[in-house]
Amino acid sequence: MNANLNRRDFAWRTSSGVCGLLAGALGGSGQSAEPEHDPKEKRLVLLGLNALARAHELNYFSDGHRGASLVSAHLMCVENGLDEQATARIAQLFDLNWASKPLCQPFPEAEPDPEQVKKIGQALAEGGGVLREVGHNAIMAMLAIKGFRLLPSAATPERIDGVCKLIRSFKPRTDVVPDTDVDPPPFNDAAAASTFILREASASVDRFIGFGQGFAGHMLTFGQALVELAAMGDVEWAESCRTAFRQYVTVTRRGPDKDARRIPDHNPNPLRPNSAEYWKKRGDHAVDIGHAFKYPYSYYDLLRNVDDPALKREWEEKAYHLF
Repeated sequence: MNANLNRRDFAWRTSSGVCGLLAGALGGSGQSAEPEHDPKEKRLVLLGLNALARAHELNYFSDGHRGASLVSAHLMCVENGLDEQATARIAQLFDLNWASKPLCQPFPEAEPDPEQVKKIGQALAEGGGVLREVGHNAIMAMLAIKGFRLLPSAATPERIDGVCKLIRSFKPRTDVVPDTDVDPPPFNDAAAASTFILREASASVDRFIGFGQGFAGHMLTFGQALVELAAMGDVEWAESCRTAFRQYVTVTRRGPDKDARRIPDHNPNPLRPNSAEYWKKRGDHAVDIGHAFKYPYSYYDLLRNVDDPALKREWEEKAYHLF
């Protein structure tokens, strides 16, 4: 991947059509585990941590997305109280696509050392001062840290080392100076920071209509990763990415490049990812490289942090652009 991923390439790579092609590109075999009908088992978290820890050996960008989506899907189900039909369908989608692939296969048994999860935050902080592939280092670091804390038995040295290598794989973009008027609230002020992120993402939806909604989607996921890190008590790691996030907001406010690729918009749809019907109607292999799960997880998490009925109505009207 180009170290300085530009807006045109980014919009194309994060569109549903291209991501759908990428989703089918990962071959391999392996035995599939039973579907997770009870999210308390945290099966998707374990599969996701295996994938995040192994992604650097395969395709760090696409496979890192897949691992992050598994953890995101579990969190979305639990934190939003999705019913059994929805959670079973989501688990089925992973079983049909990635769960049995080499990416998600078990790691050798080893003594877990949850204290070493801090190495992931340290790896993030080392490179957090500059925008790295639209913030995916922060997105995947947060989900890995949260996943290991949910499932400390998985925090083995080999997995932790693999995630650190993944975080360090994301390449810096050095051609963006953040605008001086881009000044997000402190990330540990969840309400104010979430409001800022949701407003920026909403403006991005409008700005990129006809050009794909990857920028709006990653405004949600990048921003929410920093808010969630701070909420978990890791304020220093979150704030280490402040300049990078300001760079991302600056780039997003510029809108599409003059030669940006046109991408068809989603048709209006009243269904949302917190309903079983939404997932039933989604095709068995229409899961792109994981944005189908990562975007709604971050979206609903941010919305819970704000008490702004007008902003929530605004998003309800335009959310179909992302989902």
